[in-house]
Amino acid sequence: MVPTGAYGTWPSPIDAALAARHDGRPEYVGVVGDEVWWTAPRPTEGGRRALVRRRADGTEESVLPAPWNVRSRVIEYGGLPWAGLAREDDGPLVVFVHFDDQRLYAYEPDAPAGAGPRPLSPVSSVGGGLRWADPVLHPERGEVWCVLEEFTGPAPTDVRRVLVAVPLDGSAAEDRGAILELSDGRHRFVTGPRLSPDGRQAAWIGWDHPRMPWDGTEVLLADVTPDGAFGPARTVAGGPEESVPQVGWSAGGQLLYVSDRSGWWNLYRTAAEDGGEPVALCPRPEEFGGPLWKIGLTWFQPLENGLVAVIHGKGATALGILDPESGELVDAAGPWTEWAATLAVHGDRVVGVAASPRSGYEVVELDTRAGRARVLGSAHEDPVDPSYYPEPQIRTFTGPDNREIHAHVYPPHSPDRTPSGHELPPYVVWAHGGPTGHAPLVLDLEIAYFTSRGIGVAEVNYGGSTGYGREYRERLREQWGVVDVEDCAAVAEALAAEGTADPARLAVRGGSAGGWTTAASLVTSDVYACGTIIYPILDLLGWATDETHDFESRYLESLVGPLAEVPARYQERSPLDHVERISAPFLLLQGLDDVICPPAQAERFLARMAGRGVPHAYIAFEGEGHGFRRAETMIRALEAELSLYAQTFGVVRSDIPPLELRK
Repeated sequence: MVPTGAYGTWPSPIDAALAARHDGRPEYVGVVGDEVWWTAPRPTEGGRRALVRRRADGTEESVLPAPWNVRSRVIEYGGLPWAGLAREDDGPLVVFVHFDDQRLYAYEPDAPAGAGPRPLSPVSSVGGGLRWADPVLHPERGEVWCVLEEFTGPAPTDVRRVLVAVPLDGSAAEDRGAILELSDGRHRFVTGPRLSPDGRQAAWIGWDHPRMPWDGTEVLLADVTPDGAFGPARTVAGGPEESVPQVGWSAGGQLLYVSDRSGWWNLYRTAAEDGGEPVALCPRPEEFGGPLWKIGLTWFQPLENGLVAVIHGKGATALGILDPESGELVDAAGPWTEWAATLAVHGDRVVGVAASPRSGYEVVELDTRAGRARVLGSAHEDPVDPSYYPEPQIRTFTGPDNREIHAHVYPPHSPDRTPSGHELPPYVVWAHGGPTGHAPLVLDLEIAYFTSRGIGVAEVNYGGSTGYGREYRERLREQWGVVDVEDCAAVAEALAAEGTADPARLAVRGGSAGGWTTAASLVTSDVYACGTIIYPILDLLGWATDETHDFESRYLESLVGPLAEVPARYQERSPLDHVERISAPFLLLQGLDDVICPPAQAERFLARMAGRGVPHAYIAFEGEGHGFRRAETMIRALEAELSLYAQTFGVVRSDIPPLELRK
């Protein structure tokens, strides 16, 4: 007989160390000869990103030992950090970005021992220096084409971005002049160029402040001269109110791109020569793309036979094979409910990264001829009995103005305990980051950490989230701090009203933009008993002036409104300016190296909270930026969060360090 136990007191084999070891996911898959390569997280190795290769015999190995860290800092969120190719006699050649110095390096992993990576790019001491992303190798030209982000002064907005060709012979490592600029620099932001099959044209995406890439971008096309330079660029698709997050070429030389011109990110084809009227290849109310938070994300890849591999869906996503002539779309069979924005093709095979509610992200290969998909690398292995995993419920709630709110609800679940008496469980509402993003329906051991202990979790895809079309995404326009807060509260109150959650034991938590929503919720709502605020935005005015990076420096113009037109709104909505309204205990977690949501905001917030009698704790982590990557950081953060809930909800736990709450 399964023993009973009060919610929140249940024992669990999913401890913080286990959750930390399995944090992160494979990214940026590619094909090098007959091998599949990708980047993978290493939380126990200082949080570095390793470059992994899967050899033909199925073995996996790191291409580069620690401390090499394959990760770009372009637009701070990064982008595709590597490119590789197979050479008939000399083995593979890989070009990658090393996080520590942000230089481009070339490396031949099968070369004789001792021949390590050699730098291709120079170093600059100006501002954030030189950064690189979205590389594409052109060995016939002896070059790698990529995006260059170059700081021109000390401020985070003193920056320019251009497309460049970097010599593979290393001549630019000491000579900036050896780098050929391909684009004219007219756009503040660009993605890497994609060369047409005949080598005569290059296409890329550009956009400018104050738009974010999910607001409006342009598809740019330029002729490529025989010496490898670009001719004048012309706009052939997109615009101020049309978001194009990816561009590419069919095997037959037709321009393909994803656009939300219909209200949904769908796939289009156009004749590159005249930029003629685009043809929707599979028009439907689903997303075939997503928000371009990193440079070089891919939601489609053309195959040699004319078909196109696509990631698509509404809410959840699937991998499908699209016939662009008939519009027929056939999805790959399998348990996966979320496909990351990375695809590679090799002949008739498609490689991606996918996860499900019962498995973490893994590298998956689809054989399009046989119609079979298999796990190829970074295979999910259950670190504990999967009976401890939560069983998610896909829910739609009703919010203010009768609007729909999408959420995933994870009730408390353990094979070792059943609830005692008629007690209702505590619940934590999770607000995702972005805010132009979404919470995927996948196994997350951080969620399981709580649900297996008897604490429920509700992940809310509040208005403004992606995955449900442009209209849903734009509910947050000038309403940040209102719609997101209302939607999260509506889900929490609905769970309490229907008898799913204890109304006296509700909490809210989130990181980055979710940290903002958490703090704003504690200011404006009495729904929650406590909150966990993780590397948040707390001061809109500071963030809108000089306290964040260039990419999001004017994001608030769409989320809140232009500062010059609605200055009072920035103060009205900032948690920093209304600390007197906070009465619930909270935990504030912050990386000291965060340049996106800097610790200065957290410190000002805490200074104003001092002496107000509200129990709270602040933990700052040296060496951590925006998003925790080190195992030891994640362990301490998770245990501190659980301790906050235990103290607030009246739960006794002796298996975690007590969190000291100050007033």
